[in-house]
Amino acid sequence: MATATLRDVAIRAGVSRSAVSRTFTQGASVSAKMRARVEQAADELGYSPNFLARSLTTRRTGMIGLVSDNFHNPVFLDVFDLFTRGMQDRGLRPLLVNLSGAADLDGAVQMLRQYSVDGVVVASSTLPPSFSMAFRQAGIPIVNSFGRHATTPLVDIVGIDNVACGRLAAKELMARGYQSVAFLGGPKGATSTQDRLKGFVEEMARHPDVAVSHSFASAYSFDAGRTAMQALLAKGPAEAYFGGDDVLSIGALSAIRDSGRRVPEDIGIIGVNDMSMAGWANINLTTIRQPVPEIIDASLCVIEAMLADPEHQPHSRLFDCVLVERGTLRPRPAPINPA
Repeated sequence: MATATLRDVAIRAGVSRSAVSRTFTQGASVSAKMRARVEQAADELGYSPNFLARSLTTRRTGMIGLVSDNFHNPVFLDVFDLFTRGMQDRGLRPLLVNLSGAADLDGAVQMLRQYSVDGVVVASSTLPPSFSMAFRQAGIPIVNSFGRHATTPLVDIVGIDNVACGRLAAKELMARGYQSVAFLGGPKGATSTQDRLKGFVEEMARHPDVAVSHSFASAYSFDAGRTAMQALLAKGPAEAYFGGDDVLSIGALSAIRDSGRRVPEDIGIIGVNDMSMAGWANINLTTIRQPVPEIIDASLCVIEAMLADPEHQPHSRLFDCVLVERGTLRPRPAPINPA
């Protein structure tokens, strides 16, 4: 049996082909009576609109490139899940691009242009700013989720203030009375690593009596965190660590426990993100929550705004971070009651 066409639906419904096209075009003007006639005819014929064919007329594919280079980090399973479902709920179709490893950034830009994506979401804090700028220069709407805050951004940015996040971690370690603390970051070139370290060091400068150090792991991954912590333990560890993110911190926890040391009695650790795994009973990681669902929803709202308004100007939107207390830091000292 031949596949039903738009022309078949128009004949069955007794309307023009343009009326059928409008019925299946999101936001197009069509009366309720007309829509009912067309949808009934389409249902009877088993017709489904050809979105690729329609894109030749509308010059819109409905496809959004979703780009990341951090597929090995479990938190991005949640990120991709929320992004893809959010796009589909908005009538958009995600085109997932994996730039992990030694990927060709220029080739990725060219590929997405060849697919005629309507917009691009770069879900990364480690890809260079020039990557996002390449899409803007090509006239493609672009938003950098989890990107670096800028007061006058060249592309739209949605994320957290990582400098403030670093300060929050330092304040929390000081509130618990640690006398030697350290930052264990992800890749040194990642903007999230740089900014979290900056905030941490700035806050610790207010406590000159506390020993402060920092080091970096090769990636935001369990293995990289475990390897980095093993090296730190061999040299003599700090009393507490601010891990660059949760998966890095969980790797560090593994190394600490395998060394025979106790957490938090011997060494404390605080992470960032509040990924699902952080709350598992055998991990129970104290961390700083990054509001991932809110960041993703805001990013998709920005994409919609850019698609609706070609004159949209870039801006940076920041969300607050909050402490999620579990069991990897020593308790705060009890307040001293006046006599």
